[in-house]
Amino acid sequence: MAFDYKKEYKEFYMPKNKPEIIEVPSMNFIAVRGTGNPNDEEGAYKQAVGLLYAIAFTIKMSKKGSHQIAGYFDYVVPPLEGFWWQKGIDGFDYTRKEDFCWISVIRLPEFVGREDFDWAVKEATAKKGQDFSKVEFLTIEEGLCVQCMHEGAFDDEPRTVALMNVFIEENGYVNDFSAERLHHEIYLSDARRVPPHRWKTVIRHPIKRNVNL
Repeated sequence: MAFDYKKEYKEFYMPKNKPEIIEVPSMNFIAVRGTGNPNDEEGAYKQAVGLLYAIAFTIKMSKKGSHQIAGYFDYVVPPLEGFWWQKGIDGFDYTRKEDFCWISVIRLPEFVGREDFDWAVKEATAKKGQDFSKVEFLTIEEGLCVQCMHEGAFDDEPRTVALMNVFIEENGYVNDFSAERLHHEIYLSDARRVPPHRWKTVIRHPIKRNVNL
């Protein structure tokens, strides 16, 4: 049976619909950076997602080719994730989606090193005839965070974020956003097949102890 990160690491991918505090270790990702409204049909975000999955499946299917990755095990491609921010804004203004900055990512299995990643980029470029120069190998260590399962449309996320903010305040923490520590979403639903009110998205925010208490 293929290894499924969502099932094996439920603490990272399947939180409850109430806030919880978690320590997130270092992970490697396939990543593409960009700006703009993620809903634009021909926009940079949709193109980025296509690039990510092309590399993700090139690596997954490497077992059938000449490039054999040491330590390879069969696995389910992890879910799409995103790190989001807006310049000059504390928090988010969901009415200004054109101002979004984002890093769209898919987690890499632990056995994939930078050389394997570089091979996958070259392989996908040759086979698909696309430009994969925007795709990068990215290591992120989120550390101490608060997270919660959000159920519903993305525009309804403020109600879940509000719950998270109340929770951390009551437990002696504050948000710790910076250029390196960002609003993080993990997408567990296929938006093409599931209605918005049933979408499930993990929302994760960086936090630190409130030293003013």
